[in-house]
Amino acid sequence: MKIALTGNRGLIGKFLEKRLIDEGHEIVLKIDLIDNWDVSDLKYRIANSKIDIFIHCAAICKINKTIENPELGFKNAEDTFSALEFCRKNNIKKFVYFSSSRVLNKEKNPYTAGKIFGEELCKAYHHCYNIDYIIIRPSTVYGPCEDRTNRLMNIFIQNALNNKDLELYGNPENKTLDFTYVDDFVDGVILALNGEWNKDYNISGKEEARIFDVAQFIIKETNSNSKIIIKNEEIAQPQNVKVDISEIEKLGYKPKINLFEGIRRNIKFLKQKD
Repeated sequence: MKIALTGNRGLIGKFLEKRLIDEGHEIVLKIDLIDNWDVSDLKYRIANSKIDIFIHCAAICKINKTIENPELGFKNAEDTFSALEFCRKNNIKKFVYFSSSRVLNKEKNPYTAGKIFGEELCKAYHHCYNIDYIIIRPSTVYGPCEDRTNRLMNIFIQNALNNKDLELYGNPENKTLDFTYVDDFVDGVILALNGEWNKDYNISGKEEARIFDVAQFIIKETNSNSKIIIKNEEIAQPQNVKVDISEIEKLGYKPKINLFEGIRRNIKFLKQKD
């Protein structure tokens, strides 16, 4: 198939692009800010070749940044609109939208608002313009990659390697995340592409873990002198994340990389990069 992909230079986009190419697909259009290509620029573009599927990975994915600047949350929604309009105008009939597992939590913020808006746009364009969709909801994806977004896992590992403190926002006894190793996540995406359309799939590593335990493990594995510093919980950040992945499991999804093996791989990569 011929595929358009946004966010191809990010953690998820980079691994997904490789898998798609390995499976014989052709990426005919790539859009990423790192290459000075903004998704909003699509309004000025016409597809130069046939595109079978448009995969929209690009997004601002830090909740705290969208709380500091709510316009960033709206930017995510606006970009999804631009991508869907590109599909409508260019007769692209399949659209994959990367939302977030955070929309499932009770805590709401500009980030989740923008993602929920994007999910509703997918449904609207399906009902009005016959564009089939898949909504993917990732949960704390991490892996061996130079992560310019600077997600929690890379922050912890980089700080530990440099003997800097690891900051935990919330109650260390019960603050959790449901981590997902990037290769497992891409497995789930491929299964979804070959599964039922016009529905949503939550994808996680099925390993809810205390962030405090993750921080302790990273310090131990890196032989670091770092300390864990406990701070007040951040505004509108979920304190417990556990994702129901039953729908993607029906397609045969089964995570292969357990959390601590995944952390070791991430540490090894970042050590070699330095």
